[in-house]
Amino acid sequence: MPVSRRIDAVLFLVALVWGSSYLAAKTATGALPVTVVLFARYAISALACGALVASRRRRRDGWTRAEVRAGSLLGVTQAAVLALETYGVAHTSAGNAGLIISLTIVLTPALDRTASSRRLPGTFFLAAGLCVLAVGLLTAGSGLHALRLGDALVLAAAVVRAGHVALTGRLAARHRMDPLRLTSVQMVVGSALFLVPALTHLPGLTHSSAITWAQLVYLALFCSVFAFLAQTWAVQRTSASRASLLLGTEPIWAVAIGISLGGERLTVWAALGAVLMIAGTYWGQAIERTHRATTAKTVDELRSRPAPTPTGV
Repeated sequence: MPVSRRIDAVLFLVALVWGSSYLAAKTATGALPVTVVLFARYAISALACGALVASRRRRRDGWTRAEVRAGSLLGVTQAAVLALETYGVAHTSAGNAGLIISLTIVLTPALDRTASSRRLPGTFFLAAGLCVLAVGLLTAGSGLHALRLGDALVLAAAVVRAGHVALTGRLAARHRMDPLRLTSVQMVVGSALFLVPALTHLPGLTHSSAITWAQLVYLALFCSVFAFLAQTWAVQRTSASRASLLLGTEPIWAVAIGISLGGERLTVWAALGAVLMIAGTYWGQAIERTHRATTAKTVDELRSRPAPTPTGV
């Protein structure tokens, strides 16, 4: 399988995992306070990342300042995204949260300056607009009629997530960093940020049911450790705009999981929205790939041109 296809497959898998995270977070926040869910998710993730780092004994290179600084900054933005998402899903449906967050695919290209210095073609934004239309149909199909508190929080999460993805791509282009160590720093930062707010409610965590613990472990190991590692790995090998488009299939998985596990109904409008989302994602992906290849070819041609020979007077 070509490298580009492997990257696409990983990003699609991340979208699938994140699509399932809303139902898990919705259920977990029904049993525990939001701050406890966030702290447990980060703490379990930090322990898992620490175990992975410790298992790589053969690596002689140590932590770099760039990894610590970038990880600390990305840890704050990442924590903001998860806080807004988790508080949002606690006050709205899991389906609505998964649909609204997909607006990141429109916001990220406006912030992404790592792919090239040239502006993306207008057809890319037409594809993104098609995705926005798809979100509208999906949202209407799942019963979203007015912007509620939870919806507004998830919308804010989409804005912050777009900045986080673009910032990840920018830092990855500036410094060569190990994805595991970078993710580990982010998990530690998130654990520290949510420890104090969750402190008074932590005793209730020990009395949680096995189902709640299973949801927390799933959110930590799959939706955090695997997803963040895979996203960082992929963004280092592609553009943030392309990654955002592929991750934009997340609402499709959120709807599918909501129907199969959450008992939600798929209306005609929601089905049409799902088709348009897939079409818009693939269309925008093809446009961005062609644009990036054309830009790289143009840059190579300019660099290969011989310098003009000065002429005498």
